[in-house]
Amino acid sequence: MEIIEKIKEVLEKSPKRRFNESVDLSIVLSGVDLKKNPNLKINEIVELENPPRNKEIKVCVFGTGEFAFRAKEAGADLVMDPEELKNMSKRELRKLANKYDHFIAQADVLPKIAKIIGPVLGPRNKMPVSLPITAVDRLPTEIKRLKKSVRIRMRDQPYFSVKVGSRDMSAEEIAKNVDKIINLVKNKYGDLSTIKKVYIKTTMGPAFELPLR
Repeated sequence: MEIIEKIKEVLEKSPKRRFNESVDLSIVLSGVDLKKNPNLKINEIVELENPPRNKEIKVCVFGTGEFAFRAKEAGADLVMDPEELKNMSKRELRKLANKYDHFIAQADVLPKIAKIIGPVLGPRNKMPVSLPITAVDRLPTEIKRLKKSVRIRMRDQPYFSVKVGSRDMSAEEIAKNVDKIINLVKNKYGDLSTIKKVYIKTTMGPAFELPLR
């Protein structure tokens, strides 16, 4: 309940803008030495209870034949034949990487396109989820999951920020997303003692510290 009340305070005290701002969560950890143990980094796709409503989360699928047909049926925002990638310029590949939030690739074509898309998707932490053609029935579930998901990527410092909502969502909806992220951290490190500070803010608003205990 305390988290919900703090989120209400954030929404009330942050000046309203002319656009539907995002609500961002930042978590600072302590006692986590990423240089000694890089495996402690969090690099996850997290399905939110309530996806932000200010920007549609878009999914691009690379595949052929039935895989491509089923991806279109399942609501992928773009379905590309891997051969198309070979004719794209670096600028076009960067635009593709920036426009779509998540990527799925037919498993048997991924090795063929990795050299082309790896340099643009890798640094953005957007390498495709790989699905074998035999798992084509999972495409609808996977696309639906990704359309509700955000990426968390911890780099060299024990800190990360992630979108947990939009200004037009209720405090209760945002709180459910915050709980999902905090539980991810708890499961990763065993408890909440590694969390030093948690902040929440709108895109252009001030940061408010969020109580956890």
